[in-house]
Amino acid sequence: MINKIKIKSRPWIPALVLGALMSSCSLDIDETDSLITEGGSSVFNGVENPAGSVDNLYNGISGQIASQENIYSLSEVTSDILLVPTRGTDWGDNGVWRTLHAHTWGPTHLFVTNVWNNKNSAVLRATEVIDPLSNASAEQIAQAKFVRAYNMFWVMDCFGQVPFRNPTDGPEVLPSVFTRAEAYDLVVKDLEEAIDGLPDANPTSDNKLRATKATAKWLLAKVKLNSGVYLSPDPAVVGAPSSAELQDVITLVDEIEADGFSLVGGEFFDLFVGPTFTNSDVIWNVSADVGSKMWNGLHYNQAHSGNGGGGWNGFTTLAEFYDSFEGPANDNSIGSGQEERRGYTQTLASTNADNEGFGFGFQLGQMYGFRDGAAVALTNRTGDPLSFTKELPGLIGNNEVTGMRLLKYSPANGSFTSGTVLARFADAHLMRAEAMLRLGDAAGALAEVNELRALRENTPPLASLSEAQMLAERGRELYMEYVRRNDMIRFDAYKSAWEFKEEGDGHTNLFPIPASALLSNPNLVQNAGY
Repeated sequence: MINKIKIKSRPWIPALVLGALMSSCSLDIDETDSLITEGGSSVFNGVENPAGSVDNLYNGISGQIASQENIYSLSEVTSDILLVPTRGTDWGDNGVWRTLHAHTWGPTHLFVTNVWNNKNSAVLRATEVIDPLSNASAEQIAQAKFVRAYNMFWVMDCFGQVPFRNPTDGPEVLPSVFTRAEAYDLVVKDLEEAIDGLPDANPTSDNKLRATKATAKWLLAKVKLNSGVYLSPDPAVVGAPSSAELQDVITLVDEIEADGFSLVGGEFFDLFVGPTFTNSDVIWNVSADVGSKMWNGLHYNQAHSGNGGGGWNGFTTLAEFYDSFEGPANDNSIGSGQEERRGYTQTLASTNADNEGFGFGFQLGQMYGFRDGAAVALTNRTGDPLSFTKELPGLIGNNEVTGMRLLKYSPANGSFTSGTVLARFADAHLMRAEAMLRLGDAAGALAEVNELRALRENTPPLASLSEAQMLAERGRELYMEYVRRNDMIRFDAYKSAWEFKEEGDGHTNLFPIPASALLSNPNLVQNAGY
């Protein structure tokens, strides 16, 4: 068990550096924190209320998930699925969004810094609960180990280096830094130990806000599937997972399935209707509302009975991603024969008081609303038809209607519904298929993928399965679910060119260590290419 890490003490740190350490490295200890007892040590004597601390850990995850920025934008806007173009002067924001899609970010990027701070801070807070001084129960320790592993997974995945501080270390002690391989070992160890102490899962429970054995197995399978990335000595060169790691992925997913989780058919978008998720596909969700994931792309004039101000007209998706789905090239209206996961745009005839004109998936063409008891065709702010185009001119030079909008969660189910899905069996099922494919069982992997596709309406089976098709299938099933960047790196596709993004050399497989973190901790070294 890794509860204590020996770190060389440094007796003197200039005030400027010490101040930056406390504020920028996000491994600080707030002496006014009500959950830390006051005892013989001026640093740490255990958390006073382990149960409350665990609550705060999960609340922290939920709060971060609620944002359209930070971990969501780093996961999805940097990929081939989402972008946030500048529309006149709207959404310019000094290039903070454009640099994400173009992979031209730097070490002072706000969202990069926020993710570094948020995730490292959560690692420390979880470590405080795990520390024997806190006298936490076995289940509380298991929950804290899962949360530590989850947050450290993100630091390892995004930055490659993971600072670590023992709770009893004073402010004069700089955090040590785990290599990616060392972090991988600790994440795996935490998850394996957490599985023993976490409760059994109930796939039809109306409360999936805390980790169960199945949740930890899902994350462990994901970590092991990415082991070729994490254990590669060069982040720009993606390695292959070992046969043993791939077999572990298959075994873990088999165990999740044995717990009662399964693929779920029926209406695809119903899987994402919160606030509770009793379907056996959802393994873990947080309470975060999904408002930002809907309104960040919808137009200002797309008002709702629960949101008279309409959308924010920012986020959009790419024509290349739309074209990866089955269906008509330029028509996504309801009933056009497109595959189910591509969703649909409402028509004048289908708009009613229940859906208020909001569809699901790709929003293309004329938009509709429900006003004064009748369906109406909407207009933009200049009075022209509110008709979203398939193509965009670029990251700049856009108007109000350029680019399709993408809705995994839709206002058709409410204006600001709560409940965001973080783990699904469909993801685990596709991870198992991928592991089979990488082990050479192409026929078995194809059968797994087609089993899922058979549950999605108007989605014919694939005749064969390559790695490129596997990546595309994961995109079609899991878009906007915080996995796309991770998937693209694993398939060595993140450095490729796509719409409005040039081919790279692979250095953006890692984000830069924030400039403020480098100032506060000399044990950190900037990632190559920055």
